[in-house]
Amino acid sequence: MFTGIIEELGEVVSIEEIGDSSRIRLRGPVVRSGARHGDSIAVNGVCLTVVDSPEQLAAETGEFSADVMAETLHRSSLGELKPGSRVNLERAMALGARLGGHLVQGHVDATGRLLAREPGERDANGDLRWEVLRFSLPESISRYLVEKGSITVDGVSLTVVEAARDSFTVSLIPATLALTTLGAKAIGESVNLEVDVLAKYVERLLESRALPNLPALPALPALPDQPGMADLPATPGVPTLPDLPTLPDLADVPGESK
Repeated sequence: MFTGIIEELGEVVSIEEIGDSSRIRLRGPVVRSGARHGDSIAVNGVCLTVVDSPEQLAAETGEFSADVMAETLHRSSLGELKPGSRVNLERAMALGARLGGHLVQGHVDATGRLLAREPGERDANGDLRWEVLRFSLPESISRYLVEKGSITVDGVSLTVVEAARDSFTVSLIPATLALTTLGAKAIGESVNLEVDVLAKYVERLLESRALPNLPALPALPALPDQPGMADLPATPGVPTLPDLPTLPDLADVPGESK
């Protein structure tokens, strides 16, 4: 698990293609420090495993290697990296450490593209105080985004400002612009997206609690035409009521007139 708080802006040293997978070598002295064979390091939001041997790790080169399988290359933007590319790096979180961002698995759900950059206010020196970025949002994950919710963009834990049907915006402070790849991201470039895993768990739980499909009730037969009171047969044993007498005309009643 990760937090989405980037520890270091690293760099791709080399990429070796091995069949339909790749071995990528990266430079990142901070995350490399103390790393052991099998440790997890998030690279642009993708959880990768350190594959260097203990002997290789003993050399203080500030570099480490990780294998990237075909599924990861297909699902993420790592296939677009080349030597010299800058990448966001974060080591797996330690149990008991502060969770500065949100729970990040390093499992990319989809990729999006940067659609627009909207500069915000500038300080007295002319430097940006914040900037709003809009990214495309694949339909497959759009239902998981809510305003003021969390999303991971290239490994960076961010708060959603606006969640539209096919795009979303985030607002970046100067530290995020300077210390992550998002500060130099160009319009049209792709990014890795991971939605908040809690939203997916809630959806799954609600689906499991839904009522099973019940069989449709058979159609009721049409009711026959109901007879009028005059058409009803006499009930045996019940005397028939006599006809009521006809009321006299008011003109024939003494003392009454129409």
